[in-house]
Amino acid sequence: MSGDAMRLLGPTERNSWRASGREVDLRRPVPAPRPVTVPARPQRLTLDLSRTALIVVDMQNDFCSPDGWLASIGLDVSDAGSLIASIAAMLPPLRAAGVPVVWLNWASRPDRVDIPPNVLHAYDLAGTGGGIGSFLPGSDTPVLVEGGWGAAVVDGLEPLDGDVRVTKRRMSGFFDTPLDSVLRNLRVDTLLFTGVNADQCVLATLTDAACLGYDAVLLEDGVSTTSPEFCMRATLYNVERCFGFVSRGADIAAAASGGAEV
Repeated sequence: MSGDAMRLLGPTERNSWRASGREVDLRRPVPAPRPVTVPARPQRLTLDLSRTALIVVDMQNDFCSPDGWLASIGLDVSDAGSLIASIAAMLPPLRAAGVPVVWLNWASRPDRVDIPPNVLHAYDLAGTGGGIGSFLPGSDTPVLVEGGWGAAVVDGLEPLDGDVRVTKRRMSGFFDTPLDSVLRNLRVDTLLFTGVNADQCVLATLTDAACLGYDAVLLEDGVSTTSPEFCMRATLYNVERCFGFVSRGADIAAAASGGAEV
């Protein structure tokens, strides 16, 4: 009978039961370990790619494009080109190794009722406009609003069908979002962090990840910031001292491709 055939039941293949009309098997699939060992700080690091996800934070037009919002208010986004290339180079080998890619992007509601005054104030100190939800001169889409050009992933990076998209509207990608549920359904323990800005949204999300018990790894060749250089130094220092590890995505990608220690 067709009701007796065992079928996968779950939100992802990684987190699924096997069920039929007569029985349920609660044993989740156990992927074969894929350990790689890479240089890191404060110590050399071995991680299991089968329990790892890559988080790409805020690689969007408003943050990275020369025609975007940050550039329009005088911030230097010239590092974006090399950062885009660095992240793009990591994606194929990590995807091939079965590492899920999570695109964590800022996209607010058009009416901004999901944004409190303190978040708006950070980008519009005098309340005169020009922050989230406003229109840039000569632009027909508002800043960081869902569905708009500014909230879209920047050219040079391309989410694929198997990737996961999560929308946020705060510095931390865990606050008021399904990110934690998504990661638990992917059954991952280790998170590799890339994106912008390293000392703001990336660090806020990484800090919350560490507090939730995830293994947090900041990829220093996969992050940048428009803040002064000392902010990056402080971010790297705090991550390796307090919240996790600092490594390089190029090293992890190379190890994922070759299976050898770097």
